[in-house]
Amino acid sequence: MFVQTLFRSAPSTKGAFRQIVSPVLTRGLRTFKAEEQPKLRIGSTAPNFDVDTTVGKINFHEWIGDKWTILFSHPRDFTPICTTELGAFAALKKEFDARNTKLIGLSAEDVDSHNRWIKDIEDITPELKEFTFPIIADTEGEVSFLYDMVDQQGFENLRKGVVQTVRSVFIIDPSKKIRILFTYPPSVGRNSAEVLRALDALQLTDARGVVTPINWTPGQDVVIPPTVKDEDAKAKFGEFKTVKPYLRFTSLK
Repeated sequence: MFVQTLFRSAPSTKGAFRQIVSPVLTRGLRTFKAEEQPKLRIGSTAPNFDVDTTVGKINFHEWIGDKWTILFSHPRDFTPICTTELGAFAALKKEFDARNTKLIGLSAEDVDSHNRWIKDIEDITPELKEFTFPIIADTEGEVSFLYDMVDQQGFENLRKGVVQTVRSVFIIDPSKKIRILFTYPPSVGRNSAEVLRALDALQLTDARGVVTPINWTPGQDVVIPPTVKDEDAKAKFGEFKTVKPYLRFTSLK
């Protein structure tokens, strides 16, 4: 099975990938087999890969180390929405750093193109002094294939012509597990504040054993899981408000 070969190849999947899926994804995978693509879900291990980036060659799992990681893809270099997105994420890098989180972008162009593009990103982002996180040069389509970063039309055209990646976002924890997946079409820019909010929610729920309600933001009340009995909730959280037997709010301030 391709998937077994893919995940057994350690630390990198690059060799196995090239034997099966060549040539370049964005120019049409004539030997691509849709049924062999990894199925990624919340809780799946994020596939590993070796790739060139704007900060040099990396092995993804080694690069993650003991950090949280946000991997996000872009359709092409020098496109308007992608440029604004990368600028916004780069301007928030200190916020992500404070949350023990790395950022890494992806586009199908090469490193030279990425480096030229970074100058534009810096130019159009007044609050950004310097762009410092890596952008993957996915010229062979390896990561786009591993992470299913194409829409339905692109999926159907993989053997026929140029295919752009969609706007995928993966929040990956230090154990290399995928915790959240977002997917946007190329025409819709992402919300960097929502990615940061979702990361805050994940880290809080992991640390405190609570869950977050609709539109939650840091500092607001959280929900006690129904699996926690009232007496245990009182011992753990102190006072809480019962709206329904299964819906109890508490403050973590």
